[in-house]
Amino acid sequence: MRDLARAHGVSTEYVTDRGDRVTVAADTLVAVLAACGVDASTPDAARRALAARRAADADRLLPPCVVVRAGSAAGLRLPPGAEARVALEGGGESGTEDPLPPGAHVLHAVAGRRRASAPLLSVPERIPVPERRGWGFLVQLYSVLSRRSWGMGDLADLAELASWSGRALGAGFVQLGPLHAVEPGPLPDPSPYRPSSRRFADPMHVRVEEVPEYRYLDREARRAVDSCAARARALNERVLSGGTLIDREAVRALKFEALRHVYRVPAPPGRRAALEAFTAREGGDLTDFATWSALAEAHGGAWRSWPEGLRDPRSPRVAEARGELAEAVAFHRWLAWITDEQLAAAQRAAKDAGMDIGLVHDLAVGVAPEGADAWTLQHCLAGGMSVGAPPDDFNPLGQDWGQPPWRPDALAAEGYRPLAGLLRAGMRHAGALRVDHVMGLFRLWWVPEGRPPSEGTYVRYDAEAMLGVLLLEAHRAGVAVIGEDLGTVERGVREELAARGVLGTSVQRFEYLGGSEGRHGPLPPRQWRRNCLATLTTHDLPTTAAWLSGEHVDLRARLGLLTRPEPEEKAQAAAERDGWLAELRRQGLLPDADGELVALHRFLTRTPSTLLGVWLPDATGDRRPQNLPGTADVHPNWRLPVADGHGRPVPLEDLPGHPHVQAVARVFADGEPHGTKTEERDVRPGP
Repeated sequence: MRDLARAHGVSTEYVTDRGDRVTVAADTLVAVLAACGVDASTPDAARRALAARRAADADRLLPPCVVVRAGSAAGLRLPPGAEARVALEGGGESGTEDPLPPGAHVLHAVAGRRRASAPLLSVPERIPVPERRGWGFLVQLYSVLSRRSWGMGDLADLAELASWSGRALGAGFVQLGPLHAVEPGPLPDPSPYRPSSRRFADPMHVRVEEVPEYRYLDREARRAVDSCAARARALNERVLSGGTLIDREAVRALKFEALRHVYRVPAPPGRRAALEAFTAREGGDLTDFATWSALAEAHGGAWRSWPEGLRDPRSPRVAEARGELAEAVAFHRWLAWITDEQLAAAQRAAKDAGMDIGLVHDLAVGVAPEGADAWTLQHCLAGGMSVGAPPDDFNPLGQDWGQPPWRPDALAAEGYRPLAGLLRAGMRHAGALRVDHVMGLFRLWWVPEGRPPSEGTYVRYDAEAMLGVLLLEAHRAGVAVIGEDLGTVERGVREELAARGVLGTSVQRFEYLGGSEGRHGPLPPRQWRRNCLATLTTHDLPTTAAWLSGEHVDLRARLGLLTRPEPEEKAQAAAERDGWLAELRRQGLLPDADGELVALHRFLTRTPSTLLGVWLPDATGDRRPQNLPGTADVHPNWRLPVADGHGRPVPLEDLPGHPHVQAVARVFADGEPHGTKTEERDVRPGP
């Protein structure tokens, strides 16, 4: 069985972040192999499956998918007398010994009576890293409300944030959390990292008044939309006054009610042509997404509970339902279009403000098991499995993210087109793409349904293909890529990503001499990575103000989340903080008239890192975490507006005059502005 597992890329053992080797239990291997369509339930079944796999491999004329570096030949090993040719993506043909241009080509082979075809991906050796050093704010968009918002931050607010920070502060980018589409109706999990679809953004981020047709509402429709706006403004005022949390479900309902009226406004010829062009460009993916959205409105968001004929997106019954719900399908196509338009407008605003990069969109690691992508791509996803992470220092019990993983075999059989499609969508209106848990291009931790995360195992992917698709789409879009490579990272992965031009992520809380296995003091700034985004914290960690004060331990103690006695936790937190403050003093950064938080940001400018990120709640002095991993109801995860050190929400309009924001921004104005070229900096060599 272990030979069978290895043949399918299923790890039979793994090494923890502390260097300990763990053997995977046999029942875990059986469950994971079953999710890959392989029966290993008994020794005899495993032997038969292994023999069948070896026979199939031996009988193949071509592998499921071929990946080569652009400029290289296909370099195939074919049987004697076999012939092969390459049908190029842009048209025309090429021989297998000719250098290939970047693209998604098709390889055809003939050997006697045997014929075979396979996708052939010609991918870049490397993509460029940003030419100039830059800094920018890291934000969760919903939390950045203006006084014109409808209860949460939206794409018009994003455009304003980018325009102000680019023009007034010299920021080079704004990094966002995922804007992916969520499931309709109640949101049992408000996390933006568990979306319904990664292919399309959610229309709840739209500013209704910015849709051109809004200006042409008739009197009755105007009254109805104004009523929605009044309720939304009242909700917005309650959030900004601190009287309530962000309620994205309520905001989404109000916007959809208003947008249905806007949708009915007849569009002029130019607008109709633009919608038709968008629909043609997005093709079947848009049709599937709009169909799922219409069906979800009629039958609920859990597609596995729909009538049986509707569970397969290619079934005749779904085709019939698409006709019956034609108006709803058209509405959801239109929603996707106006959302795409406002995303494009936000990126234009960022570039017009002088930002080198502009928007950095975030690609979540997976999707909700009952959402649109899981319905459309169910043939490519492993049922009964969830993506997560093994136990480590950050999460001693491990993590289960409740998202089905890609099946490596099915993804390869599709030529990685589903992956390419969602990457292309995330890069379309961006200057860079952040890939959450980028290690998932190499392997993912699969957790069998109903079992704790500690009883999972790693499943390997064809990293050359997965990474190659990422680089190919980045090459096409002309964007940079930032990989979130925190936590347990296999040896060699960071080096391979750096060699291919993918930036890493360095967070101050994890940067220690000796790394995770032998940490013994803060990593001095000159030893930080160059090709990375460096920041003090993330959405999953305490804000810097709370970390400095120790309030993050108090919060976890109140919520019963401590894994050790409170005095021990507090002592360790204090020692960690004091170690960093001592490092600041060694660097001559303390004392600082603006305080320790500003000094820590000044520390970032001493690193050679290409990009420097400022968590926006850090700039306002907020002490509350946007997300507290491992909690659901005891902490208001993903529902907090950006606030000051007293918990008072800070609207977008007040950011320019906020003293803490000004102090943090001065750090980067006094250091290196976004116009400094990377090659002009005195940095240490290496990745």
